[in-house]
Amino acid sequence: MTFLPATAQAAEEPNILLPPLYDIVWQLIVLIIIGLVLYKYALPKFNAILDERAQKIEEGLNAADRAKEAEALAKREAEELIQVANADAGRIRSDASEDAKSIVAAARKEAETEAERILANTQRQIQAERQAAEISLKSEIGILATELAEKIVGEHLKDNELTARIVDRFLDDLESETTVQES
Repeated sequence: MTFLPATAQAAEEPNILLPPLYDIVWQLIVLIIIGLVLYKYALPKFNAILDERAQKIEEGLNAADRAKEAEALAKREAEELIQVANADAGRIRSDASEDAKSIVAAARKEAETEAERILANTQRQIQAERQAAEISLKSEIGILATELAEKIVGEHLKDNELTARIVDRFLDDLESETTVQES
């Protein structure tokens, strides 16, 4: 084996880490062509797809914001409706209470009116019965007075009109004496 100095051997053997210059040039030309094709055709399509996605994401976020606003508005409207319903319910309860009071007052007034009417009818009935009793008593007293007069006088009074006038005068005198004594 021959021992050559290391520098001479290195000059003859190709360096595996550093390719030859013609390879570097051709690789650089191919890289530039591929880069230009990608820059010219692929990159605009890629940017369009990214822009479209960004636009869809932005629209989705805007729609979500609008939905949140609509939900907040609906919630506020629901709360307002609940408050209005509660106010209406309170008003209805107070109206019902007032109606109940007026119905009770009307029923009470009607009952008082009915009681007064019944009392007046009862008083009229009592007055009528009293007058009927007075008339009945007067006629009985008249009959008794005639019988008594017949026994005292000893004759039978045959004239009924005369007897009725005498009895009426007697009863009127009796009645006037009673009213004088009561006063």
